[in-house]
Amino acid sequence: MDQARSTITKIFNGEPHSYTRFNLTQNMEGDNSQVEMKLSSDMDEEVGGNGVGEHLNHNSNRKPFDANKLRRTPKNLCFMAAGTLLIFIIGYLIGFLVHRKKDVAPICAASVLSFDKVVVPETGAAPLMDWDNVKKLLAQKVSPAKFEPVFSEFSSTSHRAGSQGDEVLGNKVLTKFNEYGMKTWTDEHFVKVQDRPASGFNSFVFKNGTAQKLEGFLSYSATGTATGAVLYAYYGQESDFKILQDKSINMNGRVMLIRAGRISLAEKVANAAKMNASAVLIYPDPSSYLKEGNTPLFGHVHMGSGDPYTPGFPSFNHTQFPPVQSSGLPKILAQTIPTSMADGILKELGGDNVPNGWGLFSKLGGEGDIIKVDVGNVLTEKKISNVFGVIKGFVDPDRYVVIGAQRDAWGPGFAASTVGTSVLVELARSISDMVKNDGFKPRRSIVFVSWTAGEYGNVGATEWLEGYLSSLSLKAFAYINLDAVVTGQDRFKVAASPLMHSLIESTMREVNFRDSRSLYAQFARSNLEANVLQPLQMNDAAYPFVAFSGIPSLSFRFNSDRDHYSFFGTALDTQDNLNTAVARKVPELAEVATRFAGHMVLRLVHDHLLRFDLKKYNKIIKVQVAQINGKIMSVRRKQPQKLPEALTVQWLSSASASYGRASHDLMTDIQNSNLDDIEMCRIINDRIMAVERSFLSPYVSPSDNPFRHILLGSGAHTLKGLINHLDALRANNPDADADAFRNQFALATWTIQGCADSLAANIWSLDNEI
Repeated sequence: MDQARSTITKIFNGEPHSYTRFNLTQNMEGDNSQVEMKLSSDMDEEVGGNGVGEHLNHNSNRKPFDANKLRRTPKNLCFMAAGTLLIFIIGYLIGFLVHRKKDVAPICAASVLSFDKVVVPETGAAPLMDWDNVKKLLAQKVSPAKFEPVFSEFSSTSHRAGSQGDEVLGNKVLTKFNEYGMKTWTDEHFVKVQDRPASGFNSFVFKNGTAQKLEGFLSYSATGTATGAVLYAYYGQESDFKILQDKSINMNGRVMLIRAGRISLAEKVANAAKMNASAVLIYPDPSSYLKEGNTPLFGHVHMGSGDPYTPGFPSFNHTQFPPVQSSGLPKILAQTIPTSMADGILKELGGDNVPNGWGLFSKLGGEGDIIKVDVGNVLTEKKISNVFGVIKGFVDPDRYVVIGAQRDAWGPGFAASTVGTSVLVELARSISDMVKNDGFKPRRSIVFVSWTAGEYGNVGATEWLEGYLSSLSLKAFAYINLDAVVTGQDRFKVAASPLMHSLIESTMREVNFRDSRSLYAQFARSNLEANVLQPLQMNDAAYPFVAFSGIPSLSFRFNSDRDHYSFFGTALDTQDNLNTAVARKVPELAEVATRFAGHMVLRLVHDHLLRFDLKKYNKIIKVQVAQINGKIMSVRRKQPQKLPEALTVQWLSSASASYGRASHDLMTDIQNSNLDDIEMCRIINDRIMAVERSFLSPYVSPSDNPFRHILLGSGAHTLKGLINHLDALRANNPDADADAFRNQFALATWTIQGCADSLAANIWSLDNEI
């Protein structure tokens, strides 16, 4: 303001014959300045005629100014125009000075950026790179020739979980992730695992013969000694035991001799325990295991995943819980024996004839075929470490896809762990390079993980899920498993959440195999469900992600027509044997596996919306609801006293219909939404992510039954569990409980309805027609 006054004073100092008075008062609102001006000059003499200089004489008797005496002569008009212009100029200068002072004063110099340094933030309004370009970039980064040195680097003859060899491999993976510029970390757990006796051997004695020492073992078996008559039970499936029951064979206290294959080792032991067996001996049959006769077999028999001595909660070192153990631990002895020893036993069995198709040996075993089994496995605590690296997203970095591979093995484990670890590292290198050098910007983050203790039942992965369940279930939207991705070349199999089936099909159509044919044309042959898709099994590393955590998950594998790799769980799982199984094309198949997994990952982090098909669950729910309805009617016909007439599937059917409407409404919302809006995409993606998580029964404790998914999990709370319970009621099984069934039936109904509600955008949009 002082500067303004000074400027104005200088302007008017040049006019000695005029008098000017300024009254500058700032408006209280700070908007404007008022200027009051009175001007007089020599022209008054001419205007007034007489009284020259009278206006300068302050003591004269001056008459009031007469406006009528002011004539509009050219000279007067010029002075008026000059005065008006002068007022405008002064007002402009004052306004400029005042506003400049307001703008500059509060700004710190350090926070001012020049225009050429302003960074325009990424809005995510459109895909950051054309999808075709993303595919081409990935294809350029991977090649079969790059896998041989990676195989060599990550091959190891001894890397059992918790061993020095396992730690060395983990450090190698960590080094690679750091080289690629990824943020890395490790996650340590202290888990209890069961190994064979530190001194001595497990053994058996058949018909008072010589004790046979056994090198192989089954972790988490019960320990002690059991004696009973041998009974051959084929593959130990429920259907196999049903055949034995139909023959009226007494199975109480028997020692079951069972082939490996078709189902997991844990399932075989669990099925035998239901028949009140005292022990189980499992051997690798030559029809499915091409092994030397004396090859030891390793595995675990925990009917679950993770550390069975911390069920439902993580095995961190600082965790303080009272002693507890998983209900999935067997209460009977379990032990593997070599093929040669099993053949020796089978040749001497008496009793009933074997059913048709059960093999070359003719007898099942009689009451006199006594065998004594001794298992002295030792429970030990081991420190294990999972290794992580992340490529952060540019739009939603707190939403991520997880991709992982097991690195431990009982022996060399080339197919079981080396190939998967190599694919993981190569995929991390390729995508990191795309981000660093090629301008690819994933919208969401990618977490790469090297798991350990997978051979003991996916212990490393499950303990991580248990440790961070509340966060992961909200932020991790998919898991892709790389374990044992190459075990053959004749077939391509995928086990996944139904939400991912459409993404699997589109990916198989985009990824070429041989002769420029796509994976879909080569293996699906126009029927993906029949020729490619398989259900997720409990021994699959992807299973706890979907059944325990509610994260859509996937495993895939190139395998042979035998559908089983002969050397899993043995010291014969070597690179040479895998090369023989796939005609020395391991690098080529690993490269295709890398591109398949890479396409899945990149699609999930590239698109505006997650590519999950919400309608896939409609069919599954409807089919199982129809089965339940049929079973209820059957029970009413056979055992009318078991179920009241009031029990109906009406409410379960209504809940199923609610899910169908909710999924349809969400698809409609997607079509009617502006997908260039970041916040809108995030809201829709969160609704999509809620689907799998909402199928976890909220009425089941994770520590009592960790696999809470009512469609893909296990237990009485699942729809399959309801079907099995109805079968038991129909057969008048003494273990069947009509009241327990009705309770689980009601809870399953509300779980499905809750999933439908979770798809709604707002509380006022809920489908309340049930």
